[in-house]
Amino acid sequence: MNRIAQIFETLDYGPAPESPDPALAWLDSHGRKFGHFIDGKWTKPGETFSSDNPATGESLAQVTNGTPEEVDKAVKAARAAFKSWSALSGYERGRYLYAIARAIQKHARLFAVLESLDNGKPIRESRDLDIPLVARHFYHHAGWAQHVAREFPGHVPYGVCGQIIPWNFPLLMLAWKIAPALAAGNTVILKPAEFTSLTALLFAEICERIGLPKGVVNIVTGMGETGQAIVAHEGIDKIAFTGSTEVGKAIRAATAGTGKGLSLELGGKSPYLVFEDADIDSAIEGLVDAIWFNQGQVCCAGSRLLIQESIEERFIAKLKKRMATLRVGDPLDKAIDIGALVAPVQVERIRDLMKRGVKEGALVYEPDGDPLPERGCFLRPALVTNVSPANTLVEEEIFGPVLVAMSFRTPEEAVALANNTRYGLAATIWSENINLALDIAPRIKAGVVWINGTNNFDAAVGFGGYKESGFGREGGREGMAVYLKPSWEKTLAAASSSAAPAKAGAQKSNPLDSDVLDQTAKMYIGGKQARPDSGYSRGVFAPDGKLIGEVGEGNRKDIRNAVEAARAALGWGTTAAHTRAQVLYFLAENLDYRRDEFARRIKAQTGKDGEAEVAASIERLFAFAAWADKYDGAVHNPPLRAVAAAMVEPIGVMAIVAPEEQPLLGSVALLAPALAMGNPIVLVPSQAAPLSITDLYQVLETSDVPSGVVNIVTGDAVTLAKTLAEHDGVDAMWFFGSPEASAMVEKASAGNVKQTWTSRSRAIDLFDKEKFEGDYWLAKATQIKNVWIPYGA
Repeated sequence: MNRIAQIFETLDYGPAPESPDPALAWLDSHGRKFGHFIDGKWTKPGETFSSDNPATGESLAQVTNGTPEEVDKAVKAARAAFKSWSALSGYERGRYLYAIARAIQKHARLFAVLESLDNGKPIRESRDLDIPLVARHFYHHAGWAQHVAREFPGHVPYGVCGQIIPWNFPLLMLAWKIAPALAAGNTVILKPAEFTSLTALLFAEICERIGLPKGVVNIVTGMGETGQAIVAHEGIDKIAFTGSTEVGKAIRAATAGTGKGLSLELGGKSPYLVFEDADIDSAIEGLVDAIWFNQGQVCCAGSRLLIQESIEERFIAKLKKRMATLRVGDPLDKAIDIGALVAPVQVERIRDLMKRGVKEGALVYEPDGDPLPERGCFLRPALVTNVSPANTLVEEEIFGPVLVAMSFRTPEEAVALANNTRYGLAATIWSENINLALDIAPRIKAGVVWINGTNNFDAAVGFGGYKESGFGREGGREGMAVYLKPSWEKTLAAASSSAAPAKAGAQKSNPLDSDVLDQTAKMYIGGKQARPDSGYSRGVFAPDGKLIGEVGEGNRKDIRNAVEAARAALGWGTTAAHTRAQVLYFLAENLDYRRDEFARRIKAQTGKDGEAEVAASIERLFAFAAWADKYDGAVHNPPLRAVAAAMVEPIGVMAIVAPEEQPLLGSVALLAPALAMGNPIVLVPSQAAPLSITDLYQVLETSDVPSGVVNIVTGDAVTLAKTLAEHDGVDAMWFFGSPEASAMVEKASAGNVKQTWTSRSRAIDLFDKEKFEGDYWLAKATQIKNVWIPYGA
């Protein structure tokens, strides 16, 4: 047999090593010791730590551990540069981004080799995937820089952005963060992961060489304490973080009450669904990419294999055969499939998780093959079976080359298993039935869904998660939006005062001393009037101190009941947008019939003429009824044989704590957009003047609003807000209140990383139609799911 025929017969690949010499020469040119890149200059190295090659354990270079003083220096440089950088035309900023992209392409091989040396990923992945996509992001955002003013009118950059990135895609995560931030006009301080700082430092040299203005990009290396200093710095206007959910929660808590913008791209436990009509061979090749790409160190890795029961045995047999061909070894060998994990601590973490899973009954298969390298951080690919949904290996993000497999019988069971996780980053669906695939995709709670493919990324398509996988998007229009804010938000002053419930000393000391005991308004939960669990009521007083009514004193159990009712009504989000619009129109119509009654109620509670507020409330309902079937998605066109449908979806159960003032409009202006977008709601109305909203449930009952879609709990606003913010069944929360209470809400929301908006006592004029009758609230009531759909034979 000739040599070529023998190769095709055995599929045996010889070594094809990539030379590390150019990358090592670059390190040598810096004396293998680096300071920070601040204000366009390199600082002298301070206290350093080693950046090691995970394939060999050898030190590549010494990197400086950033101090709070150095972070402060970087923030001051970024602040000084912001005024002139943001004042440049979009065309001028775009030229710098274009220059960065060209420079990355010119030095693509150097970046790729350095990335593989520092991170351990196979050179084929660095060379063919990561670095080209890095350049693509800078090219794409060079275009956004030129058109941002036209596409985002009335928006301005945040200012100084602190960016913290992980070690699994060191340069690509840098591009995801820096490119949109600069395009929008922000300046940045970026901290790379301590394990993988070297390509960020090479990028800093690129910025220096293309003449990027000083202070626009600052690279500060360091350990976790350096990241903490960035998060805590008062001079930073926005934090963007990619990393573990645990650290993301800590950042959410640390930034609570500061007013900083925040976007979080966190962990995942992504399902990989294979239906019985799938092309099995293609699905297995996709699965290899889904879980063993970058050694499984991917936040969106398809780590949970869900196979239809009818093909499970055949699929697993073929998968094991394919696993036996995967080659583990030197990342610089172009014939290698699986390289080194990033560090010994990661290897030990994975082994510990595997031991826990086996102890709980899991069976682990690892293919036989060549022995692993004697040194370095290497693991074989693993397949785990015989697990229940509660097994540690099913629940926890392993972040390694470990695949966990389970089976399902029906599409409904597949969706239930796929969504049985606190994460919601990505999912993959394999089926030759496009109708089935497109039926399943919207039902999976994940920010990205790939159909008959996996790990597709592009700068034009947003990426980000649901639930504890974080919020915010990176890439495309959605990714640009998170680095901009309405210009009027930057000029908001503190509200002059809040509505006072009554004159001091006017309330009766005896709760029974009243002539209007028959006017106690109940709560409204699950479509029914409900008495408060506490058994207590609170008085509602006119401005002169006269008792005009009573409402229930809500407590934790009332909130529990309301959230349960709202979760039972999540089907509101799948109701046709036209139908939701009709319900809102009907609600507005029925409120209009009773406008005089509602106006009198407002006057009784506040002493002010309520006619204008009722009229504004009716108009606001009409406005968002009109938006219900018009605020929709887009189709992105990445440079692949696929389109990505950006679908606008409701967030889920929303908690709304309304402002004290404007007792009707203050609630309706927030209810309307949330309802229009399909979110069921738990509403806490104005604490001082709740009767306008307890009257409103009579209108809800006659307007075809389904049970549980709107739930009303009265009582102490701050106490109820804390319970709602802590509740894992609440997916998003809007809160009007003091800076201190706003901080409490944001901090408490970290438990399940729910999205929050808080007023922090800023002067929010909900009468302002120009600001609040459009996409300001709509965007906050929705999240974007990108569904990748391949085309072509």
